[in-house]
Amino acid sequence: MPWIEAPHEDDWGPEFDELKPQVTDPKYDRVDWILRIHALDAGSLSAHDILYRQTMKGTKSLRKVDREMIAVVVSQINDCHY
Repeated sequence: MPWIEAPHEDDWGPEFDELKPQVTDPKYDRVDWILRIHALDAGSLSAHDILYRQTMKGTKSLRKVDREMIAVVVSQINDCHY
């Protein structure tokens, strides 16, 4: 759970109607905490989603699974527990 109080996705305003389906985890039908924090500003949430999707695209030299593993290691080094 983050230190910043973030609104639950059920409480998001209409400015998030287009973004909500894009950031909702289909397996669990919820929005991850890291994205809920960005729900304080629709522009921030949109920018985060675009950056994440671009960063995690697989390339010939680095597959998506490899990028995810790097992200896990970096999070662990930074003592980030999400």
